[in-house]
Amino acid sequence: MNLAQRKRKSSKINKRAGNVGDRPGLIRVPEGALKPHIKIYSYKAQELVTSIGENISTIFDQLNECTDHTHWIKINGLGDVKLIEEIGHRLNISDLVLEDIMNTHQRPKFDEYDQYVFGTSRLITTDENCELANSQFSVIVRDNMVISFEETYEENFEGLEKRLTAQKSPIRTLGPGFICYALFDTVIDWYFVALNQIGDELEAIEDRIYDKADKTIMYDTQHLKRTLIVLRRASWPERDKINDMIRTESPLITKETKTYLRDAYDHCIQIIDLIESYKEISASNIDLYLSMVSNRMNEIMKVLTIISVIFIPLTFVAGVYGMNFAPTDPDTNHRLPANMPELYEPHGYLYCVGIMLVIGLLQVLFFWKKGWFNRL
Repeated sequence: MNLAQRKRKSSKINKRAGNVGDRPGLIRVPEGALKPHIKIYSYKAQELVTSIGENISTIFDQLNECTDHTHWIKINGLGDVKLIEEIGHRLNISDLVLEDIMNTHQRPKFDEYDQYVFGTSRLITTDENCELANSQFSVIVRDNMVISFEETYEENFEGLEKRLTAQKSPIRTLGPGFICYALFDTVIDWYFVALNQIGDELEAIEDRIYDKADKTIMYDTQHLKRTLIVLRRASWPERDKINDMIRTESPLITKETKTYLRDAYDHCIQIIDLIESYKEISASNIDLYLSMVSNRMNEIMKVLTIISVIFIPLTFVAGVYGMNFAPTDPDTNHRLPANMPELYEPHGYLYCVGIMLVIGLLQVLFFWKKGWFNRL
């Protein structure tokens, strides 16, 4: 299936919910939000406890049982306002933060508060048809816990979960700030996956231009350009967010974690460079396609011009000898001055056709000597 035949369905960022003049901190359920699925990892150096549920009791039961552990509370689905409000009430989370979690149009950012920090990202993934899924990912970090919020049920952090469940995993000893870094680093890695796929698509389009160019190339390239715009709109503020995390004075983001964040910052720079490069490649592909179409049109016009030039004198000869002005008056048999003397010439038709054929051949020979036929 060509890219031109695909529907743009998931590359649009959700529109802001609510009405003009609503009070700050008003929590609304996003349209089409899924029922929350909760997974909790409570860990320390030599122990990992996991549980799965769908309500607030699942979270706080495990928090009460594992008081000396670090916790990663992974929430997929934002379709329960009571759950979000209860988390905010029990953990003393600002209503403005809860509003940002539920209003899934946010740009990537990092905010600091007295007892916690809060960050958001655009989680961008692609399918085999290069269709974007653009959702919001939010994280709250406290003294001994990380709470992550995702819009979908997609398992986008399987690699991190495997690292966490591995025995003697060093990630268990680096605190909640490192889990926050690892989550955002995974989000950045998904950008590389999308860009690798876009790069492959651009190469395929370039091959099609040289092989057999058609108008679907324009549609395909425009689709990729829109995808790159979405990625650019997410990657620039993502870079700024990582930079804010590096510069923060919050004790939740340790000096060791900041070392890893610098690596994530470098990845953001690479992503931005790739996006700009691919935008230039997509623009050059369009220019190349238009140039080839223009050249093909010029070749067609050259052929038509040669044909026209050959037939114009032949048409002139045929027009002249088609006027039928007789040299003599058929009634009086008197000769008429300045009329066609060849009208009753024996074999005149053959002479005229021969002259026209010679004229045509001479023109073809002239064009061939000029090399016009070699460039058709």
